[in-house]
Amino acid sequence: MTWLTWRQFRGSAAMTAAALVVLTAVLALTGPGLADRYAAGIAGCVNDGTCHEFFDRFFDDHQLAFLALTLVVLILPALVGLFWGAPLVTRELEAGTHLLVWNQSVTRRRWLAVKLAIIGLMATAAAGVCGLVVTWWSGPLDRSAIPELAQMSPLVFSARGIAPIGYAAFAFVLGVTVGILVRRTLPAMVLTLAVFAAVQIAMPLLVRPHLMPPVTGTFQLNRENVDAFHLPRGGGPVEVFLRTSAVPGHPGAWVLTSELLDPSGRTIAGTERSSGPSATIARAIPVSTTSGPCAPATGPPNANVCVVEINRLGYRQQATYQPLERFWPLQWIETGIYALLTLGLTWFSFRWLRRRLS
Repeated sequence: MTWLTWRQFRGSAAMTAAALVVLTAVLALTGPGLADRYAAGIAGCVNDGTCHEFFDRFFDDHQLAFLALTLVVLILPALVGLFWGAPLVTRELEAGTHLLVWNQSVTRRRWLAVKLAIIGLMATAAAGVCGLVVTWWSGPLDRSAIPELAQMSPLVFSARGIAPIGYAAFAFVLGVTVGILVRRTLPAMVLTLAVFAAVQIAMPLLVRPHLMPPVTGTFQLNRENVDAFHLPRGGGPVEVFLRTSAVPGHPGAWVLTSELLDPSGRTIAGTERSSGPSATIARAIPVSTTSGPCAPATGPPNANVCVVEINRLGYRQQATYQPLERFWPLQWIETGIYALLTLGLTWFSFRWLRRRLS
C-alpha cells in the first residue's frame, strides 16, 4: 500500500521538491548579501540619525521580492489542499480503483491512513521548509518594512515562522475530507478552496487578535505615529493625520485600534482616509494657526514646533496592539489551533469512510 501510494504521488512530489530546491538555493545565495547590506546601512545611519530614511530606501529596493516570496508562502497551503488533498480520494472513487484495493485485504482505515501519512507528511514538510527559508531570508526586510507590512501584520505573519506548517496540514486534510463527502474532484477542489480561504480570512480578523490579551497604551505624537500635519494659513484647527498601524517605541507591533485623545481623555472624532503608504485617520485639533507655534507663517519647520505644542496641551494617541515580542507565542498558539482542526477533520474522515463510503 505504501509503495502504491508513492507511485501515484511521486510525480507531484518530484516537481515540488525540485521547486523547493531551486527556491532554497536562490535564497541561500542572496540572503547573506542582503543581511550584509542591511547591517552596513544600520552602522552608517545610527550616528547621523537617518535610519528612518535608510529603512525606507532599503525596503523599497527589495519590496518586489519581499511581496513575491510572501505570496508564495501564503498560496502554498491553498495549493496543497487544492491539488493534493481534494483529488487524493476523489480520483480513486471516480475511477473505482479503491474497490480493487479494498478487495485485496487492505482495510479502509489502512488505505486512508497510508495516504494521509505519506502525502500529508510531504505537504507539511514542503510548507515548513518554504516558510522557514523565506522567514530567514526576509529578516532584514521584516525589520525595515513599513508598518502595514511588518512581521506582525496579518498578511506577513501568515507567511512566516511555523504557521504555514499548520495551514498546509489543515488544507490537505480539509481537501481529503471534502473529497470524501463530495466524491467528485472538481466540486471538491472548489469547496476546499472556498472553505480554506474563509478560515484564513477569519483567523486574523476574528481569532488572532484575541489569542493573547492586547496591550493598550497612550503615546505622545511624533514622526512614528503621525504621517502629516495640515496647518491652514487662513486660520482654523490643525489637522493631524494619525497612523493607524504604528505606535512609538514598539516597532513592528500589530496595531488593532488607534485613536487620538483630547486632554480630557475623550476620543476625537473625524473622517478616515489614506495618506501615502500608511493608512491614517484625520483628526482636527483646536489649536490656533494664526499665532503661536502652529502658525504656518514661519515656514515648514513650524510643523516640528507645532507637534511639541500639541503634546504640551495633552493630546495623545491611544492604541491597542500586539507587540512584536509576541510573534513566536502567537505562532505556536495559532499552529496549535490548526493542528487541532486537522486532527478533528482526520477523525471525521475515518469515521465517515468506515460508515458511509462504499
